[in-house]
Amino acid sequence: MQIAGVLSTALAAAAFFAKSAVAADVPSIVIKGSKFFYENNGTQFYMKGVAYQQDYIANVTNAASSNASTYTDPLADTNACNRDIPYLVQLGTNLIRVYAIDPTADHDGCMTALANAGIYVIADLSAPGDSIIRDSPSWNDDLYERYTSVVDNMQKYTNTLGFFAGNEVSNNNTNTDASAFVKAAVRDTKAYIKQKGYRTIGVGYATNDDAGIREDLANYFDCGSPEDAVDFWGYNIYSWCGDSSYTESGYDQRTKEFENFNIPVFFAEYGCNEVQPRMFTEVAALYGPEMEGVWSGGIVYMYFQEANNYGLVTVDGNSVSTLDDFNNLATEIASISPTGINSASYTPTNTAAASCPAVGSDWQAASALPPTPNVELCDCMYKALTCVPNNVPTDKIGELFGIANATSGDYGAYGMCNPQQQLGWALNVYYNQQGAKGNAASACDFSGSATTQSATKPTGNCAALVSQAGQNGQGHRDFGTYGGSGNGAASISHFSTFGFTPIALYLGVAFASGMAMIML
Repeated sequence: MQIAGVLSTALAAAAFFAKSAVAADVPSIVIKGSKFFYENNGTQFYMKGVAYQQDYIANVTNAASSNASTYTDPLADTNACNRDIPYLVQLGTNLIRVYAIDPTADHDGCMTALANAGIYVIADLSAPGDSIIRDSPSWNDDLYERYTSVVDNMQKYTNTLGFFAGNEVSNNNTNTDASAFVKAAVRDTKAYIKQKGYRTIGVGYATNDDAGIREDLANYFDCGSPEDAVDFWGYNIYSWCGDSSYTESGYDQRTKEFENFNIPVFFAEYGCNEVQPRMFTEVAALYGPEMEGVWSGGIVYMYFQEANNYGLVTVDGNSVSTLDDFNNLATEIASISPTGINSASYTPTNTAAASCPAVGSDWQAASALPPTPNVELCDCMYKALTCVPNNVPTDKIGELFGIANATSGDYGAYGMCNPQQQLGWALNVYYNQQGAKGNAASACDFSGSATTQSATKPTGNCAALVSQAGQNGQGHRDFGTYGGSGNGAASISHFSTFGFTPIALYLGVAFASGMAMIML
């Protein structure tokens, strides 16, 4: 670390701690048209952000399944926040992005310290082990509980700017169907915020920069009802490498593509490291006259130096050392002064949502979305089953299901139940099928992976919910976990719940084979 850097950081730290005894009453950031504004005075808000999470791989959706459950919550360690905030201040940071937090942890210390420094937070709702997986997507009550618990934890802080419902889930044209599940998460998270009476907090998505699907992705998440669409669009983009330019990097084309977008767009990650040290010459373009009218700034990846070599600082206990990247970014950020506009003078002209992309070979997510998770319905269904799982690991269950068809918009009314409940549904169909053949005595065992229970006939509200779902989970349903609404008819399910349908002929072989596989 250079001496000048030490002195400037020390001064920033002194200024920060001098005012840290009392939490700043920071104004919330609001959305109007395609821009962010400070709620109190209408000044346009440009993100000067830094990704802030240690020991975490942001793109946890790379694998077919995501079983990791450990991560370091960056907002739960007040001492670490107090250690790092002076350095963030030196960078001119007004926002951090955190990729996974513990919704049961106390974040008061860090969020107050960040507010005192004028720093806002955008938080991803998912976590390793609790996310929508691109190659085996689902939107179920377990994920719903995870996402809404993060909202519950973070909504009370006025410096919570918004949430990401997904990060690079669909990343090429082979997994675009997963976007339907992420958009359902957007819809239900927005409905939950409204139903709980929380202040309006935006819910968005962070996309990768895949040339084959980037236009369809943006249009898909923006199209349709405002209740279903994202409130903002984050772009993870690494095309400006070294001493590139506005045109060579493709920034000119991306800006052209979003010039008429009706919601705020910004760089959710940027900072190519192919040439080191990073000079961050793209900063002048991003906040300059060619881009400031379209983009709301961006978030540099990332604060901590890790094996991927994207860090701005190295941290050893309580000691922080700045890298060349840090000093270069600080210099570039200090030189910008985007003009902006006051909200009182701003009348959005680009108010129309995008048109939904047509389903085809390169885009396989229909506009019809998966149903809203409903815990009560799933519990009612499960209690009415006779044959149910017996200590089958959740990760093994996931390997058996590929039920929902996002391309046709067919999901099944029980497709949003958790993996154990879905497996119980399937087991019960197989059990009924074999029982009709006189084989019930051996049909609910699978070497101890299944067992029988006393089925409870649905009554009262349970009966009404199950009736809406239909005898075979094929019914139209329009209800949610906490009064929200699901979309459209759940018209197909591979596994019927209580009835005996022709699909059981398929289950006789396919399901038994699948159970054999998950017991391995």
